[in-house]
Amino acid sequence: MVGQGALRECLLAQDVERVLAVGRSPTGRRHEKLEELVVADLHDLASHATVLAGYDACFFCLGASSAGMDEKSYRRLTYDLTLSAATLLARSNPRMTFVYVSGAGTDSTERGRVMWARVKGETENALLRLPFKAAYMFRPGFIQPLHGARSRTAWIGALYALLGPIFPLLDRLAPKSVTTTERLGLAMLEVARSGAATPVVETRGIDQLWRAASGRAPAPPRAHSKG
Repeated sequence: MVGQGALRECLLAQDVERVLAVGRSPTGRRHEKLEELVVADLHDLASHATVLAGYDACFFCLGASSAGMDEKSYRRLTYDLTLSAATLLARSNPRMTFVYVSGAGTDSTERGRVMWARVKGETENALLRLPFKAAYMFRPGFIQPLHGARSRTAWIGALYALLGPIFPLLDRLAPKSVTTTERLGLAMLEVARSGAATPVVETRGIDQLWRAASGRAPAPPRAHSKG
């Protein structure tokens, strides 16, 4: 769902020259800037290293709900897959900005009781150690899908459909906890252009980046994470 939103904003952005969408299935989109790389096993991207070279930014939106999953399975999809792809990209694109969509409540200490939060925290910390030009961890809370974006997980899609009508109220009462797929996509583009104040970007920071991208506020000061 987040990837659909990011793709839309990338294709609309005038300063984005080329987009490569990597996934297990085609996006179904057609655009002069869009190329696609469909890979059955995303754990093994090494044979596509040449295709993945030459890019300024990666927006890593792949993720899975931990509901019903044991830690080993969730870790394989969250930590192992992400680090496998990111390590390859860091070697092929040393000047790349890497943006990882994590989640609100992620545990950076890696020692908490909540399994998904520990695994996400370990993933974030490992990504920040890779030799990218810059890496940013986005931690959105509730995300309203816009412009046709939808979750492929049935119960998540149903939840968003249920809460969608009250999103304006949530946005007004809890602005630090809610965002949209459009705001996320624009914030990713902004951080790729100008950086962000901190490597870990919570919902409030995502909102600031979105407003900067929309031309309604100055961009936050630039800061890069250590490689």
